[in-house]
Parts: sequence; structure tokens; C-alpha cells
Amino acid sequence: MPIQISAQWSIPQAVASLSDAQSISVSTSGSTGIAKAITISRSALVASARASNQIIGAHPGDTWSLLLPLSHVAGINVIARAMELGTTPIDCRSGKNFSNVDFTAVVPTHIHRALNGDSALLNHLKSAKTVLVGGAPLHSTERKAAANAGISIVTTYGMTETCGGCVYDGLPLPGVEYKIVEEIIYLRGPMLANVELVDGWFKTSDRGHSENGRLIIDGRIDDQIISGGEKISLSTIENALMERFHTDFAAFAKADSEWGERLCIAKIAEIPDSEIIFYLKERFGSHASPKEIVRVQSIPTLGIGKPDRKKLAGE
Repeated sequence: MPIQISAQWSIPQAVASLSDAQSISVSTSGSTGIAKAITISRSALVASARASNQIIGAHPGDTWSLLLPLSHVAGINVIARAMELGTTPIDCRSGKNFSNVDFTAVVPTHIHRALNGDSALLNHLKSAKTVLVGGAPLHSTERKAAANAGISIVTTYGMTETCGGCVYDGLPLPGVEYKIVEEIIYLRGPMLANVELVDGWFKTSDRGHSENGRLIIDGRIDDQIISGGEKISLSTIENALMERFHTDFAAFAKADSEWGERLCIAKIAEIPDSEIIFYLKERFGSHASPKEIVRVQSIPTLGIGKPDRKKLAGE
């Protein structure tokens, strides 16, 4: 039976379990919020850890820190990568007692906090040779700000079904391949979990394209709505707003008798609605003009960084 890693476990407990496990079970909610269990074999986990360590130049004895929950594959991967190097990760999940490390893995929220007042976290990230950032898109403005602050970032793309990140800065890890079929991203390689395959390929729920040999993620298949007959990518709208106004937004849809689906925006900052509407109309056209803008204290999320659009829409 696959071992279920607990978010409450200490690092020694996780190390002991991974040492004995032939497979593990990891829950993923994707963008739907409906939990499902994914079984990952020991060989897939090891293949992922070794490929990651290889591409970032990690060597035996190098250290990792754990800032991510063990309930997610990204946190488990940190344990596996450190084990492959013969070390034990430094537990930084409490957000305290940071120390210098060689490598770490975070989500964009950590980068945002480090750049906006969390000096202890900033110094910790600066100490690392490489900081892997995944779970959600890292916006170009924050990546530039992080680089200026001395954080060396590599962005990752992947999911629980691919044992976490398998494409680094647009390039597949050793042994990993991708292809695009009708805008949909397909992946294959030794890091795949026990998932349904299409002619040997795992069909993701993401849209993308290749640019100069690098994989560019365009958004999820299920984040595209049709409003007034026009297709709108919710993630594209979010990314554009966050790069323009340097704060968090979430785009979501509500059923509408006139438009079919109406575009709605959730914001956390005191930005005039008129500025948001003007910017989106100028950049994307009148069809991208939101029909509703709400202010929230924080953006609800699924997993480690994905906006909970259904909760925002009141579903």
C-alpha cells in the first residue's frame, strides 16, 4: 500500500517513511478543489530528485531547506533531493530560525514576502545557490526584483502527476520530454506518477507553446471562459494586472444571462476600478472589460498558490 505522507510529520519521520516506501500517495486538488489521490512510485520520486539535483548542480553534502508543506509533492521532493545528497533538510516551515543553505524550493508567495519586509526570509533565500519557484506563475516584475535583491531563481513547471516540477525555466529535466498538441501540453519521462497515458504521454490540463526551444505556459484549459462570444483566459488577465499594478488579483467568472459568463476581478489593493477597466480594455480590447470588481482581504487559494475561482464566484 502507498504511504500517505502527513503534513504534521517532522523531517526525521518523513525521511524514515520515504526510506522504506515503495510508493507514496499524495492528494491533489488541481483547480477544481475536489481532492484526488495520486500514487507516485519510489522510482519516479528518485528519478525526479536526481534530475533536479543534476540540473541545478547539487553535489553530495549540499543542503536543502524545507519551507513547503509535506502534504504537497513539492515539499516531499525537497526531502527526496536532500536524501539523494546524503543530507537532511533544514526545517523552516515555521518561518523562523532560518539559516544558510545551498538550495531551497518555494512558491511565489515566499518571494513576495521576502521582497516586502520579511528580511529573515530574504536573507535565507539570498544564501541559496538556487531557489526553485513553482506552484503558480512567478510574475516577471517580481522575478526581476528578486534578482536585483540577490535571489537566484529557477522557475519550475509540473504537477503532482509529474512528481512536481519537471520543466525548469522552460527546459525539460534530463529524461523528460514535452510536446504541444492543439495548444495542450503533453509530458513523458521516468518521473510520471501512476496516471492514465495517451500513447505513452501524460495529457496535462495546461495550454502552452514553444518559443526558442523553451516551453511557455499559457494557462489552464479550464481557466478559459467565453463572454459575449469572446474567449478570455483568466490567468492571462491575472498576470497582466499583477505585472501592471504589482499586487495580487484573481480573475473569475459568474454565469450571466446576457454575456453567458461575465468576467469578474478580485483585488486586494485600493486601486480605482476605472484604472483596472481602462488598462484591460486598452491591452486586450473591450471584451476584456470586467463586469464586476470586488475587493477582498486576501485571494483564496487551492493547494499552494492556485486561486480558488469557485469560492470567489460563490459556488
